[in-house]
Amino acid sequence: MSNSNSDDKNKKNNSNTSNKDSEWFATWFDSHYYHILYKDRDDTEARLFIDNISLYLNFLPNDKILDLACGKGRHSIYLNQKGLYVEGIDLSEESIQYAKQFENERLHFSQHDMRKVYKTDYFDFILNLFTSFGYFQTDQENQQAISAMAKALQVEGRIVLDFFNTTKVIQSLVCYEEKIIEGITFKISKSVQNNFIIKDIHFEDKGKEFHFQERVRAIPTTDFLRYFRNAGLTVARIFGDYDLSEFEEGISERMIFVVEK
Repeated sequence: MSNSNSDDKNKKNNSNTSNKDSEWFATWFDSHYYHILYKDRDDTEARLFIDNISLYLNFLPNDKILDLACGKGRHSIYLNQKGLYVEGIDLSEESIQYAKQFENERLHFSQHDMRKVYKTDYFDFILNLFTSFGYFQTDQENQQAISAMAKALQVEGRIVLDFFNTTKVIQSLVCYEEKIIEGITFKISKSVQNNFIIKDIHFEDKGKEFHFQERVRAIPTTDFLRYFRNAGLTVARIFGDYDLSEFEEGISERMIFVVEK
């Protein structure tokens, strides 16, 4: 859900914005500004987590791994560099087009909506990492996405779903901050509204004002357990951080579910 803060004419002409009825992620994730704002994400931390989860799951060269909501493919590429077969899918056409330059015989990327099944009974492992879930407006759509994951998984296959610890995020929410990146001042406000954690992002560039909004559902542990149960999946472990410590409600940084079909 993104829109411009300028007048009605600019709203109509600004291709980086959309009306409030659209799905915010379909616009924002394809935006040039999204990649500016998040360009300094910690690759070291990401690789540490992937190394740890790879050891825990004991990935083998012939395993088929799906990186669900892969973005520009940085995690898929790293897994592939470890000798693994990986397919990455994402709704963002721009991200997938970028990722395709890294394809090889054991690394492939496709544009796809996670609410729809991708290759039934095919994958040994599905990874949904770094809070790449909870974007949808309804609980039904969240269930639909989890059920689609289950259908894409082989029997005895496993899913890793990594989400922020909702309880802790709400307790420690930073209501306002500013970040200056590439000469652009991003003014970021956060709030909790109707069970969504809302991030409003305002900035000005080249004489135009922009307003994008991120909306991630504040999903509690109990709802995830319900999604998995309804999809015929069993929770094996819940880790609380990228070092794979045990999950503690209200204390852990993450909720990292390992579930089995």
